[in-house]
Amino acid sequence: MSWHATALTLFPEMFPGTLGHSLAGRALREGLWRLDTLQIRDFATDRHRSVDDTPCGGGAGMVMRPDVVDAACAAALAEGPARPLIYLTPRGRLLDQALVRELAAGPGLVLVCGRYEGLDQRVIEARGLREVSVGDFVLSGGEPAALVLLDACVRLLQGVMGGAESATEESFAEAAAPLLEYPHYTRPVEWQGRRVPEVLLSGHHAAVARWRREQAEAATRERRPDLWARRGGPHGRLVETQD
Repeated sequence: MSWHATALTLFPEMFPGTLGHSLAGRALREGLWRLDTLQIRDFATDRHRSVDDTPCGGGAGMVMRPDVVDAACAAALAEGPARPLIYLTPRGRLLDQALVRELAAGPGLVLVCGRYEGLDQRVIEARGLREVSVGDFVLSGGEPAALVLLDACVRLLQGVMGGAESATEESFAEAAAPLLEYPHYTRPVEWQGRRVPEVLLSGHHAAVARWRREQAEAATRERRPDLWARRGGPHGRLVETQD
């Protein structure tokens, strides 16, 4: 059975979007994974097909109704009850590669794409929605975040990526204490007065591996001190992890 994702959304036309192209799109056409959408508005019960209402306690904006969202969740789970329900929201757990690996290893996802001010808290609690954020910023809705999460998961599915080694050497591949990826070079050897580092032309595999590790460590130390701190011992010395 292929990995199955369902997006609950007010804008189903936003899917598959970028996921219909490149590796993810080819894998989708080949049946390596499945994506469908449910229009949340179809589960409204009034003649205006209302999905939102004013916030209790006052305030700006509107809040998505718990009864409507709950009915949409129930319909999605009917086709795959073991799939986790993910709610894309800035207040959620920050998405990282460890969570991506966990979700990609499962049967698929049900992604709840919020709009307005978000979902009524009661449906989040009642359905056990896992709240996930793709970054410390606010989007107009959950759909772009859902596409990001799906792309990250799909590329890890068996048969999607051509070179398995690529996935093990890229940024965040080490689960316990991840490093950013080392820089890449290709031909021509010299371009605008800039040469490819000589070590990469040496044919010395151990030296190349050592250089790449050093570059990855340097980039992580400079650009992501939070990640670098996770690798340090009590005196700031690097603690090597098992690859």
